[in-house]
Amino acid sequence: MTAQADAPRAATGPRHRARSPIVPPGLQPAVLTAVLAGLLAATAPLGQAQALPAVVLLQAVTAAGWFRLNGMWPARQGILLAFAGGIAADAAVLAAPADRAPEALLGVLGAWFLLVLVLQLRHRGSADERLDSLTATAASTLLTIAAAGHLAAADVSGRAVAVTAAGVAVAVLLRAVVPGPAFLGFALGLLGAAGAGALAADRVEGLGAAAVALASAGGLCALIGHRVASYDFPSRFVHFTAGVALPLTAAAPAVYPLARALL
Repeated sequence: MTAQADAPRAATGPRHRARSPIVPPGLQPAVLTAVLAGLLAATAPLGQAQALPAVVLLQAVTAAGWFRLNGMWPARQGILLAFAGGIAADAAVLAAPADRAPEALLGVLGAWFLLVLVLQLRHRGSADERLDSLTATAASTLLTIAAAGHLAAADVSGRAVAVTAAGVAVAVLLRAVVPGPAFLGFALGLLGAAGAGALAADRVEGLGAAAVALASAGGLCALIGHRVASYDFPSRFVHFTAGVALPLTAAAPAVYPLARALL
């Protein structure tokens, strides 16, 4: 009887997973993202040391959320490894000159990828399990280290980081509160981010039209990160980790090159 009962479930399992629902994180995670973005926006203009706590918090939530988003829990070793990579990246950025931050981040990323590969040699699971573990750990490490891009950009222009974070906050909040089709929330979120940039261009000295580009880029990256956190049977834990962190983490790789190019 057990084998007969399990057979239909085994047959329908892959089809059920193929119809994986897209469930956005919702308003509460969006508010938390806005609070975290606001904390970064308030501290980044004061300097890298002041922005460090917000970046570290972002990296911790990113590391935990990515593993849960991929259905891997508990994964304490992988989370700690990715988070340690983020801390190492922060230290490298703080020690490096402003124009050498990308090289510092790439150096930490290369060293941590090597460490990930070495640790995966100890994995005693099946080939599929080892591949899943390697992929999730490498991706989580990449994202957590990339979040240090906010810290690197704060050394170029803290105001640029603040405007980008404002674009993230506005885009995610509008995406969460606008009813109707997903593309409508996406479009309004992007427009709202651009509007936040236009407002900053009038009120923040020294940014000008660059504020619109920074906020729009932050909003676009945030909406992409928000969409990633909505995929593959997301749970409440996913929404309150990946759903909170990924929009702001996704904007980190954009803010540094834009700040260097526009300011």
